[in-house]
Amino acid sequence: MPKLFALKGKIQNYAWGGTRFIPELLGIESNNDKCAEYWLGAHANAPSVISTSDGDQNLDSYLASHNSESLGDEVVENFGRLPFLFKVLDVYDMLSIQVHPTKTEAEKGFRHENELGIPLTAPHRNYKDDNHKPEIMVALSEFWLLHGFLSKDKLEERLRNTPEFIDLLSVFNEAGYFGLYKRVMEQSVDETNQTLAPLVNRIMPLYLKGKLDKSSPDYWAAKAVDSSTDKNVLDKGIYSIYFFNIVKANKGEAVFQDAGIPHAYLEGQNMELMANSDNVLRGGLTPKHIDVSELLKHVAFEETIPNVMKGSLQEDGIERIYKTPAPDFELSKIDLKKSDIYKSKTKTAQILIVIDGEAEIVTDSNKLLVSKGESAFLKADCKYIISSTSSATIYKATTP
Repeated sequence: MPKLFALKGKIQNYAWGGTRFIPELLGIESNNDKCAEYWLGAHANAPSVISTSDGDQNLDSYLASHNSESLGDEVVENFGRLPFLFKVLDVYDMLSIQVHPTKTEAEKGFRHENELGIPLTAPHRNYKDDNHKPEIMVALSEFWLLHGFLSKDKLEERLRNTPEFIDLLSVFNEAGYFGLYKRVMEQSVDETNQTLAPLVNRIMPLYLKGKLDKSSPDYWAAKAVDSSTDKNVLDKGIYSIYFFNIVKANKGEAVFQDAGIPHAYLEGQNMELMANSDNVLRGGLTPKHIDVSELLKHVAFEETIPNVMKGSLQEDGIERIYKTPAPDFELSKIDLKKSDIYKSKTKTAQILIVIDGEAEIVTDSNKLLVSKGESAFLKADCKYIISSTSSATIYKATTP
């Protein structure tokens, strides 16, 4: 029986997405829809389609009847399903500031909201499933994001040097990260507007003249206002832009987001690999539901020193693995030159996507030619080799 299959993902159209990158990657015509994400996996909301000898099937349905042979006994025992979701993201406008719960808290929150009878599709629902959602991203371009709270010294300096926030310095000194964040997140709309309006009036002319740098919170705060639909209601997420680390990841560099780390993607394209979950607690820069009391239970109120990873190049000189503490997933990048041959054996399921060039994947039972934008699914216990007649850049998702 073949263990290698062609795989097609699903495009997700969200308001923050771009219109060109994902269509160009997939070789399809852009109709100016906001193509924000391309999902590869077995998530019930948008399962990928696998090409089998019995015709095309949704990957979640296929795994339901071929679970053990596809995932291997250990992964089935530990997770019961494909434990990860693989994505391509095109971030044109800023995503919402968000935090993800731990596995234990996700199970508790999901059970509680089920007991309350809140529909899974309800806009005020916090927990869409019972899983945690650690995630890693690898930049496909220059990529900007918010990632955790600034160190104490840097946050004090930021508050001191931002005239509109000088009164918050005493709050931070007396009540720490929790007290500061709670104070601004619990403000009324009028209080937020009263504090932020002078800030916006000061920075917006500079932004419109192109005089702000992307390393400055002023740039992203102004961009958030410029791209908002209602300029009269200022978003509390603007505070977080000043409280959090602004991180730049260059192409090929990675950042891991664990449970509790508040973060937001600001601009650029990336590969993202996460646990198979859709649990998001939001903290601003969004018109969607924000449950402040629930959010405050899950944020890690401590300094975060950003760790921008370059990955670990393997002995073959071809594969670069971006290691994380997450048991659900492992992301790697395979760079093939014309003379290279990449050899591997799967212990559990793998998903591969070609980002550039083309390559041939060969197993004992079949082979598959994959070009830019095309993907493949490999079952457990499968020996394979990949080669290219020119060159290829491939990203691989699996479970460690």
